[in-house]
Amino acid sequence: MAEIVNLRTARKRAARQAKEKDAAENRRRHGLSTAERQRERDELAQEAHRLDGHFRGRPPEGEEKP
Repeated sequence: MAEIVNLRTARKRAARQAKEKDAAENRRRHGLSTAERQRERDELAQEAHRLDGHFRGRPPEGEEKP
């Protein structure tokens, strides 16, 4: 037989786990020094710039894709 589960407690458990995950992320983010935060921002900006560099753009109007 299957185990009987109270859905209310299951939802509460899932919500607590989600909150703990968010709290861990906030502890990591807000526990950084100013220099570490700036380095993280610079790394994210560099990643975005590198990704944008690979964008080929749209073909001009009237041209078809090969």
